Amino acid sequence: MKKKGSRLLLALLVTAWTGLVRALPDIQSWTTEKGARVLFVEAHELPMLDVRLVFDAGSARDGAQSGVAGLTNGLMDQGAAGLDADTIARGFEQYGSKLGNGSERDMAWLSLRSLTDERLLGPSLELFAKVLVEPDFPQDDFRREQKRALTGLEYQKQKPDSIAERAFYRKLYGDHPYAGDPSGTIETVKALTADDLRDFYRRYYVARNATVVLVGDISRRQAEAIAAQLADALPEGKAPPELPKVRELKQAEQVFIEHPSTQSHVLTGQPGVRRGDPDYFQLYVGNHILGGSGLVSRISQEIREKRGLSYSAYSYFIPMKRKGPYQLGFQTRNDQRDEALSVLRKTLKDYIDKGPSEKELASSKNNIVAGFPLRVSSNARIAEYLAVIGFYNLPLDYLKTFTSRVEAVTTEQIRDAYRRRVHPGRMVTVIVGGKTEGEPHS
Repeated sequence: MKKKGSRLLLALLVTAWTGLVRALPDIQSWTTEKGARVLFVEAHELPMLDVRLVFDAGSARDGAQSGVAGLTNGLMDQGAAGLDADTIARGFEQYGSKLGNGSERDMAWLSLRSLTDERLLGPSLELFAKVLVEPDFPQDDFRREQKRALTGLEYQKQKPDSIAERAFYRKLYGDHPYAGDPSGTIETVKALTADDLRDFYRRYYVARNATVVLVGDISRRQAEAIAAQLADALPEGKAPPELPKVRELKQAEQVFIEHPSTQSHVLTGQPGVRRGDPDYFQLYVGNHILGGSGLVSRISQEIREKRGLSYSAYSYFIPMKRKGPYQLGFQTRNDQRDEALSVLRKTLKDYIDKGPSEKELASSKNNIVAGFPLRVSSNARIAEYLAVIGFYNLPLDYLKTFTSRVEAVTTEQIRDAYRRRVHPGRMVTVIVGGKTEGEPHS
């Protein structure tokens, strides 16, 4: 009965996914006159439009001015074309539209969600274009945001998880641009000026460094006009040079940072995969079994369920333009961290040596396939995926082939990929927590 039930569930999942794939519209793509790449999905179910412009302007482009990318992006809606922040906010509210922005290591973006009624969409796009093309970076607003950033950095110094993550990236990446934290440091943020933000904006917020995403209730002709209205209003500029390759770790390193807490935060890992990596799906599905599927993952079972050493234990890949981290971690009592770390390392080694079972793989595939429709259940989520596809130059059929790529993964492929790509003997380990009896000072 259990086998019949499982087969029925799998058949229902496949049927549902097949219907969704057929319903997913094709991604249309072109390049504007000034060189911005556009990805467009026509979706007429709701009278809405989601717009997202993505730039290669994340913290990896900070250089010596750590934190400048985040502050630049964060201040763009604080004053533009002579309008102050309140006027801009009231304008979007008046038209029932929503402005968004953000910045990470690889990318920075601005987004707009609006109804497609021309009485609302037209003025919303005009206001959005002012924020995009004519940010003022007012001095008073810069000082306020700079102060807020410094307050946040001071607060992070008290948080063991933030301390651990910063140290982990520094040790993992050394002098690579990924080593710095997107929020910068107290020293570098203090040294920034409004002119530094203007210089960063002029360098990176240009058409040839832009990906434009449009998803919603508009025609191709309208999409072309909107993309030109936004991206081609920017200077043409040029794309920045490619980031340097990430160097592989040559040996293991462990760092202990003393912190007055009863819990220890432990991170261990290595450079992992880039977007579009040929081993991505094997490693993604493999890690889902090992540490990416919550309480049923092997790591959680060994550390939490069997031994009660941690409430949360996990692993995941963070793919980026260059190799993002493969990170494994947990939090536990100070007096249990050595045992928990030993269990984590043994679990990883056993997984690399033996790989997953066929039962684990089937369960993992079912979980991924069943959950994928929720990831593309709204125009906004599709827009986020299109931004990733466009920014990282992934195939335009990425969404339609995602689950078939997952289904094609075998246990032998996972074992092979893990043996070639994951190296427990050359990982960085960062521990932040209180000292235990007899432990030397850091």
